[in-house]
Amino acid sequence: MSMKIYDMVTERIINQLEKGIVPWRRPWKIGTAVNWKTQKSYRGINTLLLEPGEYASFKQVTEAGGKVKKGEKGHIVVFWTWLEKEDENGEMTKIPYLRYYTVFEVSKQCEGLQSKRNEQSFKHDLIEEAERICEGYKNAPLVRFSSGRAFYVPAQDYISVPPICDYEKPEEYYSTLFHEHMHSTGHSNRLNRQGITEIAAFGSETYSKEELVAEIGAAMLCSFAGIDNSTIDNSVAYIGGWLRKLRSDNKMIIQAAGQAQKGVDHILGVKFDEGG
Repeated sequence: MSMKIYDMVTERIINQLEKGIVPWRRPWKIGTAVNWKTQKSYRGINTLLLEPGEYASFKQVTEAGGKVKKGEKGHIVVFWTWLEKEDENGEMTKIPYLRYYTVFEVSKQCEGLQSKRNEQSFKHDLIEEAERICEGYKNAPLVRFSSGRAFYVPAQDYISVPPICDYEKPEEYYSTLFHEHMHSTGHSNRLNRQGITEIAAFGSETYSKEELVAEIGAAMLCSFAGIDNSTIDNSVAYIGGWLRKLRSDNKMIIQAAGQAQKGVDHILGVKFDEGG
């Protein structure tokens, strides 16, 4: 059973990555997935498997007097439990065992249940220098605000990020916004970067390099804005984890850094050396 769960979890994460979504890069605090009944946030791998919202099991839904809409497919939630097993010496030992159950998103997949969510947003002052950088980005893509996820859509040339009130620290908002702005510099009407203009498969060098370009560029922009950031450390955590090639290919990192600098120069309105 455990291998089946691993396969389901892996497939779900790969599907997100293929859509251009890096599921574990979520510095915002509001817009997370919670258990509808307890209002506790899901933890661990479940934060990658579930979109923002309130979730309940079929039993929880029916016990509360609601029902799951016909034809709706549930989402898996995994958890560890302990099994007792007799070892070679005849002694009983406990071993971890991975299990799963199915949940449904209350607002979209269920009827007869009311939301229990009462999230309070964070209040921040805008960071003047970071705002100046964004405002100075000529021919910038449209920026939309929606809780729960951050992404750039090249075909429609727009960015979507959670609003600043969703973040515990305003620096994390600008780091996220800068990351998506960096992706947008690769659009065919800007720097025409391969990682954006071409369809790149998950795990490919092109796909991975584009993520590294965006992360390095975001760190550079945060530096220009004078705000603390951990984007490079985060890169190791979420890129290095699924692309071992980066650990041994120094040339790739150097090339990505060069492209990141061009992207930053474009956002800042600085002319760069085409041959650099």
